[in-house]
Amino acid sequence: MAKKQILYIMGVSGSGKSTIGKLLADRLQFPFFDGDDFHPDANVKKMKAGHPLNDDDRQGWLERLNQVGKDNLATGAVIVCSSLKKKYRTILSQDLENKHLFIYLEGSFDLINKRLSARKNHYMPAGLLQSQFDILETPTEALIVSIDQSPNEIVDDIIKEL
Repeated sequence: MAKKQILYIMGVSGSGKSTIGKLLADRLQFPFFDGDDFHPDANVKKMKAGHPLNDDDRQGWLERLNQVGKDNLATGAVIVCSSLKKKYRTILSQDLENKHLFIYLEGSFDLINKRLSARKNHYMPAGLLQSQFDILETPTEALIVSIDQSPNEIVDDIIKEL
């Protein structure tokens, strides 16, 4: 049984965060929260219009997700959030008493671009992917998992490390 902690599933859009997060939460019997559901309308409109979010756009969103983590410390939770920069991860982990882990879903631009191009009904256009890779600060404090395998294999790899 995995210890109760906040598991942030991170990576660029299209890396499989929501799919992996839902599977992992189900296997661990943790509540699941998709960071996309916490974006204010202004952020969604900006991304739909093809404009990348800046740090100011993300600040309140990251603080809300940190609060979700704090609210679920006793039970553990899986929270999906891109967490692209170290300073974002600092906000997300604030006051979590070292009871958190970032899990970075790592994949190539070509693989993820192909996935994004095939995705329907999402507000994040494939054209913004390069902007995410441009600002990505690869974490040193995270569990890094390759997405070059099936979702179930990815979740198996994560659970082995918990």
